[in-house]
Amino acid sequence: MKPDDTPATVRAAPSAAGGEGAAAASAPTPAFSPLYQQIKALILQSLQAGEWKPGDLIPSEVELAARYRVSQGTVRKAIDELAADNLLVRRQGKGTFVATHAEQHIQYRFLRLHPDVGTLDSEGPAQRTILGCRRVRASAEVAAALRLRAGEPVVQVSRVLAFQGVPTILEDLWLPGQAFRGLTPETLSAHPGPMYALFETQFGVRMVRAEERLKAVAASALAAERLQVPPGTPLLSVERLAYTYNGVPMELRRGLYRTDRHHYRNELS
Repeated sequence: MKPDDTPATVRAAPSAAGGEGAAAASAPTPAFSPLYQQIKALILQSLQAGEWKPGDLIPSEVELAARYRVSQGTVRKAIDELAADNLLVRRQGKGTFVATHAEQHIQYRFLRLHPDVGTLDSEGPAQRTILGCRRVRASAEVAAALRLRAGEPVVQVSRVLAFQGVPTILEDLWLPGQAFRGLTPETLSAHPGPMYALFETQFGVRMVRAEERLKAVAASALAAERLQVPPGTPLLSVERLAYTYNGVPMELRRGLYRTDRHHYRNELS
């Protein structure tokens, strides 16, 4: 470990031509974030670059400490934060793995709709009906959300999720066309697990965080038909923007939720 516990990748080298004054003038702006945050950022860079893929075992804390030339405690603190963010998963006696949406405790990470009676696990997996999957040109609104140019290709997916045979969620989502080239209704219907796990395994896109906006709406005639409720029934409208590493938006999702048997649940801390 270096005496100042500073990773080699973020240490500035002095200028060979002008002594301390020139070095001060040419040196990059110092990074004032805590060291473990810098290590966290470096690990995130490796995740984003695909060095370790979802489900992979990452190097041990000792190996990472040697790689970044910092203490093992600094690496541990960085990994603790990444685990708290559900990007890494610690397994006792086995090591630390890249989290995947295929894992049971990650599958429902972005789903906040819970049954009034029982739990998501006891309710069982959702039954999915794909209503459509097609390539379209992005509207100005969709393009702005996904940081694309208006008219660029996106994949639009429409589906209904039912729980215990009751249609509960009607969703439309838009995905960047370039990243999701080849996504078809057959691919979606054939995949047995959550959609985000499919995005990981077949398209190399991992959703790591999301922002949501909620409001109450009345069911339109079409939504009422799809969700099997009377027109005008109160529904919960949820708009989600999901991001991959480095804050890149990769999905815009708009859902209408029935709340006669379910409620929206969020934990605040």
